[in-house]
Amino acid sequence: MSESHAKQIPVQLESRIQKLASDAPTQPWLNKQQKQALKDEIKQLLKQHNAQLVAHYYVDDELQALAEETGGVVADSLEMANFGAQSAADVLVVCGVRFMGETAKMLSPEKTVLMPDLEATCSLDVGCPAKEFAEFCAQHPEHTVVVYANTSAEVKAIADWVVTSGNALQIVRHLKEKGEKIIWAPDRHLGNWIEKETGIEMIRWQGHCIVHDEFKSFELDELCTKHPQAKVLVHPESPASVVDQADVVGSTKVLLNAVQTMPDKEFIVATDYNIFYKMQQLAPEKQLYVAPTGGHGATCKSCAHCPWMAMNGLENLRDCLRNMAPEIVLDEEVRKKALNSVQRMLEFSRQAGLVQTK
Repeated sequence: MSESHAKQIPVQLESRIQKLASDAPTQPWLNKQQKQALKDEIKQLLKQHNAQLVAHYYVDDELQALAEETGGVVADSLEMANFGAQSAADVLVVCGVRFMGETAKMLSPEKTVLMPDLEATCSLDVGCPAKEFAEFCAQHPEHTVVVYANTSAEVKAIADWVVTSGNALQIVRHLKEKGEKIIWAPDRHLGNWIEKETGIEMIRWQGHCIVHDEFKSFELDELCTKHPQAKVLVHPESPASVVDQADVVGSTKVLLNAVQTMPDKEFIVATDYNIFYKMQQLAPEKQLYVAPTGGHGATCKSCAHCPWMAMNGLENLRDCLRNMAPEIVLDEEVRKKALNSVQRMLEFSRQAGLVQTK
């Protein structure tokens, strides 16, 4: 086994991730009148509590629209963290998954940080338990620990650096120039892409995103044959065989920019399909196709949507504002340790012009 493949996820943990995903509750169906009543109440509660919505591109399009309409933000995880840190709101309501709420609380301990459902997690987070990861890092004390944002506060507290898909390449290149050896966690595909792009070899934890991991290169070949003019946009959490077929590889922000600025009229997109809301908002004249996740004989050609992102809905968003719960609460020692690695990322990103500063 090569050093870069030094840590595999145990089979029992893999089973737990799949069970958590399959058990994730779905949101109830609501008619137009019910939705509008919920939206009206949410807007009123946001004003009442001086609260702002911080939503990820992968949540339901109605939540994204609501965040935009009420002065909040729809963004990737890096921009979400930056926005929350600079917000004048007393309350941040994070529509996304738990690590995003935890990062908001790290940066804004004086604010109340709510989430519609604290059980909304991430396979990368679940697949990198802090205790096991700490033991793994202890075996390589001479290495700099770099973790993806899709990890718990406890894992971030172990790390030297936190990165997102929007700044990982730049930060790893920076560390390589300094001659540092790197432990990378948890996404194996993103780590593999970074190794190829930078020429550095990292000790990689073998986690994966259950959505991006399912994109199929042979099915993508067939879709490209049907749409020969379409450009292929791929998030680097996808398998190498899919990344290799891409015209553009990058974070959600990079993929959004590609749709908006490239002259092509058709795009095949290999990431969570809820990004289509923002893509079509930015480029309404473009034709978008979801990259396939199903193999031959599958009932779903593309099931590219995170089950935990889908746990955010209008009803539980309304309820969390009514009850001011559930709230993100972090152990203060863990928060401070994790904050060091997150702030290091944000400061680097600001200096590199990767995020905007008010």
